[in-house]
Amino acid sequence: MKIKSKLRLGIGFLFAMIILLSLVAAVFVNLLKNDTKNVLADNYKTLEYGRNMLLALDEMPGKPAAWKNFEAYLKQQSGNITEPGEAFATKKVADQYAALKTDPGNAFRYKVIKKEISELMRINMAAIQQKSNMALQTVQVAYTWIAITGTICVLLALTLLINLPGTIANPIGELTRSIREIAAKNYSQRVHFNSQDEFGELAGSFNTMAEKLEEYNNSNLSRILIEKKRIEALIGNMHEPVIGLDENKTILFANGEAAKIIGIALQDMTGKSAIDLSKHNDLMRSLISNLGTDGAESIPELSPLKICADNKESFFEKEIVDITITPTGEKKKLFIGQVIILKNITPFKELDAAKTNFIATVSHELKTPIASVKMSLQLLENAVTGPLNEQQKQLVESIKEDGDRLLKITGELLNLSQVETGNIQLNITQTNVKDIVDYALNAVKISAEQKQIRLCVDKEENLPAIKADTEKTAWVLINFLTNAIRYTQQEGMIKVSVRDHNERVQFSVTDEGKGIDSKYRTKVFERYFQVPGSQKTGTGLGLAISKEFIEAQGGTIGVETEIGMGSTFFFDLVKA
Repeated sequence: MKIKSKLRLGIGFLFAMIILLSLVAAVFVNLLKNDTKNVLADNYKTLEYGRNMLLALDEMPGKPAAWKNFEAYLKQQSGNITEPGEAFATKKVADQYAALKTDPGNAFRYKVIKKEISELMRINMAAIQQKSNMALQTVQVAYTWIAITGTICVLLALTLLINLPGTIANPIGELTRSIREIAAKNYSQRVHFNSQDEFGELAGSFNTMAEKLEEYNNSNLSRILIEKKRIEALIGNMHEPVIGLDENKTILFANGEAAKIIGIALQDMTGKSAIDLSKHNDLMRSLISNLGTDGAESIPELSPLKICADNKESFFEKEIVDITITPTGEKKKLFIGQVIILKNITPFKELDAAKTNFIATVSHELKTPIASVKMSLQLLENAVTGPLNEQQKQLVESIKEDGDRLLKITGELLNLSQVETGNIQLNITQTNVKDIVDYALNAVKISAEQKQIRLCVDKEENLPAIKADTEKTAWVLINFLTNAIRYTQQEGMIKVSVRDHNERVQFSVTDEGKGIDSKYRTKVFERYFQVPGSQKTGTGLGLAISKEFIEAQGGTIGVETEIGMGSTFFFDLVKA
């Protein structure tokens, strides 16, 4: 019998016994519930009615309400006849009560009625005792059946617990020992199972494998073949394109993924010169264009490679691994080749594009309602719509500040989406440096005056014009000044410098803030980054967008800062 069949039979039979045990328990519990329910529903109510009638009888004849209560309980009892003789006893109580009503002062009638009520209660007490005995019998029968069924289940479970693990574990243990012998290169090891189940089949397959391993081991080429197959399997199963070159750029190996994207069959690549193949294959030319030679360091690839394969554009990041060895008896490393690995970053590119489009769409959609809010605020501030009290003016001013901040954020997000999609619209012309500085100073003049900050301009005379997009360059300078005003104390000073700097013109903004820790200097121009502990009033995009704007115009951007010494943000652009 198969192992699977044994498991199904044993566990299935145990499962059936558990179901049987559950059914037996459920049946007897239901019987006990019915017995208890009958006692509560039938006899308990009669006892309750009898007690209440006795209490009402004790209050007669002085209280008229006692007569009504007695009649009410007597009527309820007449509708709760459940036991033999109960109907007759109830009728006698009713007859005696009717006679009492005709002669309320007859004390003998009271005693007779009490006697009849006691008889009625005695009948129900006897019924309760009888039903209690029946319930005890039901419990005894239930206990017997549940004990028998449970004992059978326990015996079956113990049988399975003792036999089933051994049935499975013993062959596995023997097979494990044999596998360890094979791992120790004892290829003469065999497994002998006499059963016709899965373990018997596994033993046959194992013995066949051991025979073949013993045959290969006796061959002089076995070790070489095994290592070769292992390397080929490793490279072939990699999901990323891999190409191996020797020191002369001859292709030693490649996997199927590399052959697919390059468009050359594996057999036509292996053993061929990559330089010769690159003459007729553009992608191969790109792959080996920046490889180092004789151990020289390879030039890193700055931008991902866009490759069209299977009618789909894919993006790959090229990684070059130089392979060196140290020959026996020598200390100097010897360059023996390189491995080119292409990492598929297409999903990340697609996610980044989706994120950019989403940001652009949301930002564009937000600008309209924000503009509508600002227009509504202008209408509220207009005297024609009526005067505003001080609290209303404060609310309007608060809403206006939040609207301006939201408008700034959406503008930065739109600029960021343009940067990420490569759709920066630059209008580079010959631009006067003074126009850019004046435009930026006018834009932040009010913010500086509110904090009583002095804006000092240090501009060299006769500066040449620069090649720049006036609007975006001014935007960068305004962003520098806005940040400087935010982090400069009340009544402080901000210095704006413009100087000739090696065939370029350099703009810088120096503030008197607390400065930036050296470990954060390289991160301040990253998207969404904000220095820990700073006022988180912006989006963390301003400096990142500034960097993109300046570099798109062929300029450079940077920062010089020390803790407690303030910060100097600068950028330079080419002279016209």
